[in-house]
Amino acid sequence: MLGSMTLWKPDPTFYPSPRDAAEAPPEKLAYVAAFDRSAQRPDALAVLDTDPGSPSYGTVVGWTDLPYTGDELHHFGWNACSSALCPYAPHPHVERRYLIVPGLRSSRIYVYDTKDRVSPELVKVVEAEELGKRAGYSRPHTVHCGPEGLYVSALGGYGDDGPGGIAILDHNSFDVLGRWEVDRGPQYLAYDFWWHINHDVMITSEWGTPSMIEDGVVGELLLGRKYGHKLHFWDLRKRRHVQEVDLGDQHQMTLELRPAHDPTKTYGFAGVVVSVEDLSASVWLWHRDVRHGDGSRWAAQKVITIPAEPASPDDLPDVLKPFGAVPPLVTDIDLSVDDQRLYVSCWGTGELKQFDVSDPFKPVEIGSVRLGGIVDRAAHPAAPDERLSGGPQMVEVSRDGRRVYVTNSLYGAWDDQFYPDGVGAWMAKIDTGSFTLDERFFPHGDDFRGLRAHQVRLQGGDASSDSYCYP
Repeated sequence: MLGSMTLWKPDPTFYPSPRDAAEAPPEKLAYVAAFDRSAQRPDALAVLDTDPGSPSYGTVVGWTDLPYTGDELHHFGWNACSSALCPYAPHPHVERRYLIVPGLRSSRIYVYDTKDRVSPELVKVVEAEELGKRAGYSRPHTVHCGPEGLYVSALGGYGDDGPGGIAILDHNSFDVLGRWEVDRGPQYLAYDFWWHINHDVMITSEWGTPSMIEDGVVGELLLGRKYGHKLHFWDLRKRRHVQEVDLGDQHQMTLELRPAHDPTKTYGFAGVVVSVEDLSASVWLWHRDVRHGDGSRWAAQKVITIPAEPASPDDLPDVLKPFGAVPPLVTDIDLSVDDQRLYVSCWGTGELKQFDVSDPFKPVEIGSVRLGGIVDRAAHPAAPDERLSGGPQMVEVSRDGRRVYVTNSLYGAWDDQFYPDGVGAWMAKIDTGSFTLDERFFPHGDDFRGLRAHQVRLQGGDASSDSYCYP
């Protein structure tokens, strides 16, 4: 039975404004989704000590195995966050307590209690059949806590390959309420979603349906420009599609969305994995289209281009040998809570880039760290003789913007294509002021018990977990 979430006063980890969040105490724990590629063992939630003053700093201090095999944990999120303080649909007496953890392959959704314990405890399983019959979706992906409930994006349909979309779960019971979309318009492919909550605007992005991704990148689909390349804009309150913005079909796989945290702003960043024209990756800025005086239309423009790096075919996996280059493969981006810094992971080349985005139309690169990479296999200073596979992939930024955490696995089948000798498992921390790696924080290898590490969630919230209704 689920524990009571009713509090007499708001959860202290709910913040009215991004300014308040940035002044919050540092996180002491990080939760990491870890999965078994062979699907022979259960996936797990690993818990890392992130308190530099702790004797167990940088080590795994908690661990919870899932009850089944074959889930492939990927993204996950909190049951409640700062949006609970929004005035038009307030829930100020719930608490940030439960992690909502989808299985990307199994289509189950797990609910884990984190209160008064280090290792999360399972309290509910939403079976794939409930998600399918109630909402019409499968392959749940991204979780965001909103004022009306829990929003969960899904890549596939139920009994069909698509369309993908968004399901709504009840805040308290975690029952599936149904499909979010009332009118989806032309939208078919799904991936990430976020919103400008004070402006009643939702934005969604595109990857592919399950058949397009689950066995790896399909070369014919990529070169045929069939993966997602559009942004979709919605009326958040009416749940209706308003506009699609096509970035150009050469820009394949429009994935992570990072809107400004300042609720008075209406811009955000979208990452694109690869251009089929030159293997470059890019970051785009969406914003109000000034050509329309009433502000009802949206536009997007490329503001960052990251070129491919030449390489000998002998050093490349089969999927890249014909091209003689390593694509950056921008697979995650994250925006600091103060909206001043954007972090861009280049999983192919093994690099995390830091950009000053104080002027979002003109980002300036101000830092770079190399780890892993298809060719470089750059080592961590804590283990200088160990060549690393994978590269910075999932990125999470602390609320105060001083720390960035990265893990190295993208997605099982894709790991195997781009790192066929094994992707391994590691997690690293970067101090953002000096933009250098913390040599005391490098859980890797056996620390993850043979599982691969994917998304990170920080205790009390992080830069991609919360939205705010007050500036």
